[in-house]
Amino acid sequence: MRRSLTARALMFGTLAALLVPATASADIYSSGALPDSVGINSIWVVVAGCLVMFMQAGFAFLEIGFSRGKNAGTIVAKILVNFSIAAILYWAVGFAFAFGHGDGGNLVLGTHGFFLRDYGDPLKAFPIMGLSDATIESKFWFQFVFCAVSLAIVWGTTLERVKFGVYVIYAVVFSAIIYPIASGWVFGGGWLQVNVHMQDFAGSTAVHLIGATGALAALLHLGPRKGKYGPDGKPRAIPGHNMPLFGLGIFILWLGWFGFNPGSTLGALDGRFPEVVLTTNIAAAGGVLTAVATAYWKTKSIDIGMAGNGAIAALVAITAPSGYVVPWAALVIGMVAGVIVVFGVYAIDKKLDDPVGALSAHGLAGIWGTLACGIFTHPDLAAYNAVGSGGLLYTGSFSQLGRQALGVVVVFAFVFTLSYITFGIIKATYGMRVSEEEELAGLDISEHGMYGYPEQFIPAPELVGYGAAPQGTAAAAGAGPIATPTEVPAT
Repeated sequence: MRRSLTARALMFGTLAALLVPATASADIYSSGALPDSVGINSIWVVVAGCLVMFMQAGFAFLEIGFSRGKNAGTIVAKILVNFSIAAILYWAVGFAFAFGHGDGGNLVLGTHGFFLRDYGDPLKAFPIMGLSDATIESKFWFQFVFCAVSLAIVWGTTLERVKFGVYVIYAVVFSAIIYPIASGWVFGGGWLQVNVHMQDFAGSTAVHLIGATGALAALLHLGPRKGKYGPDGKPRAIPGHNMPLFGLGIFILWLGWFGFNPGSTLGALDGRFPEVVLTTNIAAAGGVLTAVATAYWKTKSIDIGMAGNGAIAALVAITAPSGYVVPWAALVIGMVAGVIVVFGVYAIDKKLDDPVGALSAHGLAGIWGTLACGIFTHPDLAAYNAVGSGGLLYTGSFSQLGRQALGVVVVFAFVFTLSYITFGIIKATYGMRVSEEEELAGLDISEHGMYGYPEQFIPAPELVGYGAAPQGTAAAAGAGPIATPTEVPAT
């Protein structure tokens, strides 16, 4: 009898546990079968978001390749921690701040949909995404990975000398406040989009310029790497340790952009996303070629880093106009971006130590791409997207170009001010830079207690058992350590 009562109690407890979440989720799930379009569009948005998530691997490889070997491992931990912080905070508050403006509600700060709860009718709570019937969860996923990309952009300028805790603190502020508010103004149904009619299809400003602006604020507080500038003030090259890894990162980012821009259609049934794939790819190709040519004109060598940055800059530039321009215009936009990034990297390097060229590839190219909408936007595509009007080349009017410029200035000012204050507080309390000794030793060992490439930095006698350690030699037997890089202080 007791066993029977226990079984019944377990059964009713299980049913209760199942019913509670069903009741709590009543504002998310609708009863009955959904139209096929919901499933098809949701699948496309989720897959596109997965491609954008894969860009985190691209950023990791790019930054590792541009870093010295003693700082390779820390980037892995940084990428993972930042992605995780953004995942939680964008779900809790970020998505609501960015998109929860309601039907004719507050266009400065969203007020609906915290924790993806209690948002009511999705088409009214998140009106800018109402043209797509993909589920809210799929749309959230896609917008979250945008937030994570923007946050990843911030840290390229800070490589090899920043404390790990700075990543954590700023990631909280960025993913909960800075990015959601600024991006919401631009493409979340906020005032720059609805009132000013600023165009940004996938985020040249709303993702890339925001990230680059945060990077600039960080860099101004952080300062250059030790040895970057000589006594005469001229910059010295600090080569990355693995250009093949950098190249792999570029190709992963290029692939990810086929989720980034085409996925911003938020649907698969109107045939728009293949057109956006085309404009995205053409622009990137043009950027590579002009960047290589420009760098060769200046240095008389084929610069590997500039080839990669040409692709990234062109992809950043085409992000805003990818859904507004025809292919020939995309090629022009990408080719101009390839020139801009080369001159930008050379100019910025004279004063600021930006190891990966993020200020140029994401900042200057992001500005160019946003302004390009005001020049090249086709009137029919502006009407189809229901934001803004045709560009200067089609209308003869500077109206849309002026709107684009205003949006750039507003977003830059907002993000820079909040970021500069945030990093200033971090610097005054927790601190931003590791010590000089820790920087010389490398962040892998000083911040994490291990090396990304242990066989290159640990004396051979301590490496017995590692596959790369010399076996059966005098060194392996303890006769003496292997040579270590001159920048690693003797112990």
